[in-house]
Amino acid sequence: MQGLMMDYPLTIQTILERVNQFYPRKEVISKLPTGVHRYTYGDFYRRVHRLANVLQDLGVKPGDRVATFSWNHYRHLELYYAIPCMGAVLHTLNIRLFPEQLAYVINHAEDKAIFVDASLLPLVERIKEHIGGVGTFVIMNDTGQPPQTALEPLADYEGLMAGAAETFAFPQLGENDAAVMCYTSGTTGEPKGAVYSHRAIYLHSMAECMADTLALSERDTIMPVVPMFHANAWGVPFAAPMTGASQVFPGPFMKPPDLAGLIQDEKVTFTAGVPTLWFGLYHLLMQEDYDMSSLRAMVVGGAAMPQSLIEDFEKNLGIRVIHAWGMTETTPLGTVANLKSNMDSWSEADRYSVRAKQGTPVPGVEIRAMDEAGNIVPWDGQTMGELQVRGPWVIRSYYNDPRSPQSFTDDGWLHTGDVVTIDPEGYMQITDRTKDLVKSGGEWISSQALENALMAHDKVLEAAVIAIPHPEWQERPLACVVIAPEHKDQVTKEELLAFIRPKFAKWWLPDDVVFVEELPKTSVGKFDKKVLRERYKEYGL
Repeated sequence: MQGLMMDYPLTIQTILERVNQFYPRKEVISKLPTGVHRYTYGDFYRRVHRLANVLQDLGVKPGDRVATFSWNHYRHLELYYAIPCMGAVLHTLNIRLFPEQLAYVINHAEDKAIFVDASLLPLVERIKEHIGGVGTFVIMNDTGQPPQTALEPLADYEGLMAGAAETFAFPQLGENDAAVMCYTSGTTGEPKGAVYSHRAIYLHSMAECMADTLALSERDTIMPVVPMFHANAWGVPFAAPMTGASQVFPGPFMKPPDLAGLIQDEKVTFTAGVPTLWFGLYHLLMQEDYDMSSLRAMVVGGAAMPQSLIEDFEKNLGIRVIHAWGMTETTPLGTVANLKSNMDSWSEADRYSVRAKQGTPVPGVEIRAMDEAGNIVPWDGQTMGELQVRGPWVIRSYYNDPRSPQSFTDDGWLHTGDVVTIDPEGYMQITDRTKDLVKSGGEWISSQALENALMAHDKVLEAAVIAIPHPEWQERPLACVVIAPEHKDQVTKEELLAFIRPKFAKWWLPDDVVFVEELPKTSVGKFDKKVLRERYKEYGL
């Protein structure tokens, strides 16, 4: 017997209609090179209709891929809605990919058009000869002056918008239709495409609004610092309009003073980004006076934030940090580290220990950890295994990619490549990526645990630990450390090793510490350990 429920498709169109119907006066604020741009969701709604007409006039048809090459701002938000709502597929291009990777994903996706910020034109011009399938380049420009470029055919965003009608008859879409696609950062080979359905994005947005996940609400003013070209800015540009929350976009202005100024001036209540951004913000706020009192929560994902910094933000600045985990393949939210009510009576140290984990799976996502023999590991908080996930917003295959089967188990779970423990309360903690673990004398050493311990030192800005070859032990850990500028030349490797020695077995301790000016980063702001491994592959031999 089937349930007698209405067939109501879960699509991005319903989010668009809802925000216009109930929250047309709420604001969308963007920091641009020409100044701060403001308009309302009502203005946004009308421009999305104009943009849909623009896309149709450019020959975009349902199912076509349309790419964006852009920072976080209001025009990018318009593209987030107009493209999927007219039945096409939004393809967000990562502006930090290597040129050959960028050309690969454009060609692999068969993008029909690319909407590009004028400031980013040189990056596209470098690969012009390799992306002949692109029919149109649309320039998003704030100066009003046409840029000098060799790209063609060329069109101007605002010029096209000015001539477009303000109403568009959106087609009826199926909730399983493709809406958005995003490629992985390609750290272990060519990037792989994840295609998200309307249903996945809608359900993911609802999950982000739940009180025990991110608790997004109409009362929030949300600033997604995580780029819109990376995993849908963690879904915030869809979840915020669903609730009617105002949005603040930093554009290309990602330095700590820019972010602190926007939080202060726009009274941001909620923000989200990777740890490397928050490291810099913390050091700024400890030296300069900004009003952060509006900020109720700062979500960190993409990599682990050391427990010491979580504590420092809260105790020294009154800012609550929420640890979360996700992947491009999971749309991306998978877990969130909020405390359960039974933990209220726990000691402060125990509560912070839980909050430093990546958390419990949000409703709709299931997790398990498997050992090398294919057995589910116990939830004891000690036994490590590879994290596997499944759920309604987890992809079941990669787009047009023969590598898909090896990424999924026979019973339908996604291999994440993260090595984790899961404690008896169900809190997952990433101990490493499978490729980043150090195998010394047949035993595993967690590079992440060592990094977090090193970054607890008040003079350390960043730390990355890698495996280097060893003639006797197979591999040994090497620590690469960036000292905070105000403490340059004031720290020795003996001091750092002595600082972390009480926390680890002797054989876990790095064989050496090298001081560097900066650590290489991936396209999404994580430490690029493959670069470090190549740099130090003969270190100590």
